[in-house]
Amino acid sequence: MQEKILVVEDEKGIRDTIAIFLQREAYQVLKAFDGDDALEILKEEKVDLILADIMMPKIDGIKLLKILRARNDLTPFIFLSAKSENCDKVNGLDLGADDYITKPFEPDELLARVRSHLRRQRQFKNEDDDLIYVGDLCLDKKAKLIKNRGQKIALTNKEYQIMELLMSNLGEVFSAEQIYERIWKEKPIGTDTILVHIRRLRQKIEDNPHHPRYIKVVWGIGYKIEGD
Repeated sequence: MQEKILVVEDEKGIRDTIAIFLQREAYQVLKAFDGDDALEILKEEKVDLILADIMMPKIDGIKLLKILRARNDLTPFIFLSAKSENCDKVNGLDLGADDYITKPFEPDELLARVRSHLRRQRQFKNEDDDLIYVGDLCLDKKAKLIKNRGQKIALTNKEYQIMELLMSNLGEVFSAEQIYERIWKEKPIGTDTILVHIRRLRQKIEDNPHHPRYIKVVWGIGYKIEGD
């Protein structure tokens, strides 16, 4: 599932630049001019993270955060702040902001903070229900299916079981033998079956099977899926 980020910034140049950085990382981006505009968008849209400037006309970043937290909206909230706004940053963190980034900032720092908070949000969701999110993938344990960017992927039963094993144990490396034993419930004679299944899975879930984003090889050991 493509994660959705709301950027609230009254300076158009900064707002558009941030949107470009995020879109390059395959995030869906919504843009708001100020807090009032953001609240109108949030009436219609559910977002995964909010990036908001502190100093804005009408409803500023601090007021926006107060309104959302008063509604028990716990969407991850990152402030974009100037160096002169230290008191507001502290106030914002006390009110329930998750982080702040001081302007001007490096794109890599911004993206690293965004990835970190989205990863925590996914982990929270994963603990709360039977959905596992990794990038654009969503695995539904109850429905026994996987979607990529909201589109259902046609998997065989064994392919689904392999994905559930890897996605339920993010970052853990499983050898081909371990995967076979977990899924087929017997000792493997060889590993060709797993190699074929991994190749087919990559063809189905990866944008570029030759440069996989999800199913990674740890050479000489096995396979894993990482959280990012």
